[in-house]
Amino acid sequence: MKNYIIYIGGFIAAVIGVLAFKQINNVEQPEHALYYQQPREIKPFELTDHTGQLFTKAQLKDKWSLVFLGYTSCPDICPTTLQNLGFIYDDLKAIANNSQVLLVTVDPNRDTQEKLNQYIPYFNNEFIALRGEHSALFPFARNLGLMYAISDEGEGYLVDHSASIVLINPDGNITSIFKPEQEVGKVPAIDSEKLLSDYQKIVALY
Repeated sequence: MKNYIIYIGGFIAAVIGVLAFKQINNVEQPEHALYYQQPREIKPFELTDHTGQLFTKAQLKDKWSLVFLGYTSCPDICPTTLQNLGFIYDDLKAIANNSQVLLVTVDPNRDTQEKLNQYIPYFNNEFIALRGEHSALFPFARNLGLMYAISDEGEGYLVDHSASIVLINPDGNITSIFKPEQEVGKVPAIDSEKLLSDYQKIVALY
């Protein structure tokens, strides 16, 4: 009788396991974003937000964070990305109310806290702009899988930087990267509809 009970218990556990496996695999997978099955760890960092407050890994906790590199003097990619995120921000919040958008400036020499404080609310009052010295910015950007470079700091210089958006999950780890579409004669941009579609799937998979 005891062996029979053990057998039944094992059978039930196996059935539950199979059903759970099927349920997990029935969840739609992201189609457009680079999705990490095993999220990548973000190392500790210290930056400052546009209000002058310290921003660390702790501020990523319990949030879905869409992070990208940019700067206020950027002529095309940065304002386009911010504008597009502003257009779909309500949709992002509808998918996950704990969504936040973070612009990390790669031009700290010109992008003072005061300048960022005037710039970022133009796109959305809830968006956050972050800054730090290159000694903090470079390893943080590299940790995100992004890059930037300043070749000449003469008057009106430009900064080369990644146009991708990194998605950080509520554990504070990198879960996905949204890459821009490249079209001749057009500013590289991430398709908003594709981003929203994958964002919903990624949040559901979490």
